[in-house]
Amino acid sequence: MPVVKIGLAVALMALAGQPSTAAEGTGLPLPRFVSLHAGQANLRTGPGLQYPVEWVYQRKHLPLEIVAEHRTWRKIRDWQGTQGWLHQNMLDGSRTIIINGSVRTLRQSADADADSLARVEPGVVGKLINCPDGSSWCQVEVEGFKGWLRKVEFWGVYPTEVVR
Repeated sequence: MPVVKIGLAVALMALAGQPSTAAEGTGLPLPRFVSLHAGQANLRTGPGLQYPVEWVYQRKHLPLEIVAEHRTWRKIRDWQGTQGWLHQNMLDGSRTIIINGSVRTLRQSADADADSLARVEPGVVGKLINCPDGSSWCQVEVEGFKGWLRKVEFWGVYPTEVVR
């Protein structure tokens, strides 16, 4: 078993019964959606710089799901199911979506018969604006178009989630 050396301040805080935030997560609910803050981020096989880089994300604002936390590291899952660890500085609390499946129709209102605003290709990333309570629709903004998509037409929100 390796010997771990800790600084005097950390040891004194532990002895004084004060919590050390270095070993704790955020306390926010898991899982939860966030987005990629950086234009480039290394996905690692474990929570630390000593772990190998498995993948490099190069798409700012990409939606990601945090499934676990370890100190300043977040285990994430992307829309394709890839999992790994990113440093918290690479992530942002803003909500985004990615279109999945086939080409989707962005609607003027939350109704399948509403006028079409745009056709959105799979893989396009947009901003999540709101998902009303009890609705299967969310308002999003994609490439300057603000409209409505059904939750099943994109990845980045839970089926019963309300977003305001």
